[in-house]
Amino acid sequence: MRIIAGRPLPAAVRALAPAALTAFALVQAQSAAAQAYPSRSVRVVVPQSAGGSTDLVARVVSQRLSDALGEPVVVDNRPGAGSLQGTDLVAKAAPDGYTLLVVAASFTINPSIRKKLPFDPLRDFEPVTRLVTLPHILVVHPSLPVKSVKELIALAKARPGQLNYGSSGVATSTHMAAELFRFLTGTDMVNVPYKGGAPGMTALLSGEVQLYFATISTALPHIRTGRLRALGVTSAKRSVAAPEFPTLAEAGVPGYEHSSWVGMLAPAKTPQAVVTRLNGEAVKIVGSQEVKTLLLRDGLEPVGDTPKEFAAVIRSEIAKWIKVVKAAGIKAE
Repeated sequence: MRIIAGRPLPAAVRALAPAALTAFALVQAQSAAAQAYPSRSVRVVVPQSAGGSTDLVARVVSQRLSDALGEPVVVDNRPGAGSLQGTDLVAKAAPDGYTLLVVAASFTINPSIRKKLPFDPLRDFEPVTRLVTLPHILVVHPSLPVKSVKELIALAKARPGQLNYGSSGVATSTHMAAELFRFLTGTDMVNVPYKGGAPGMTALLSGEVQLYFATISTALPHIRTGRLRALGVTSAKRSVAAPEFPTLAEAGVPGYEHSSWVGMLAPAKTPQAVVTRLNGEAVKIVGSQEVKTLLLRDGLEPVGDTPKEFAAVIRSEIAKWIKVVKAAGIKAE
């Protein structure tokens, strides 16, 4: 029996002592890991091809993260299987902070359209931060006789199944933005999927489809020249890049909110101190005036939230898309 100041140590305290020592050792180990991190290069996996918005954000952040951490931060593009291949690679990587994931909002859509994923989006990752959001904008061909969201809804209800909207593919962000619109307005419109955003926009400009939920950076030049008519943006707040256009919620679709995003995640069980360090550096990077200016030029709005806030967004969006996909009967191609 242990003695303290001539008295026996109470049994309850003796029982707690090993657990307390273990917890203390864990905290000390994590603190040491954070202080030593990183001691070699860090790989940032992007599960899409080079050249898109996700890749752009990953490279802008990784370049400056390398300076902040004092070690090389290398972008590794791993496209394939609708972003699942690269994402799964990170899910199964060592949780040491040396393999990270920069991924788009499709991360929260995939669970609703694929029967079986090789990873669990909630269990297998530690959210670090959302880096940017990418609001979409609802644009119509000038030949469509509508000048507001309410007029579009009325026309769609008067002509069910006759209006076509373009998308950059089944279950992509442009498709899901339109399906959320249909779900909330009770309208019946037909998706015409294209192999990417560029051919989808070309189809809209030629009048092959009547409307499109385009990225703001892609649509703005055509809106300015009058080749397209903008009805509203999909985000909860007006876009910094195009503040003159109302949100869809303001324009007549209460509860509508959809923005693509690009975020950073680490494998599950990455030391909390390392996640905190990465979050702090990434938030400073996207919050800097230089990076803000660079991103806003392409319609990308910097975020930089906490791991807890980002985790809440992921949970909320997975639940939202499960409802929308079920109602629309969407299936992966």
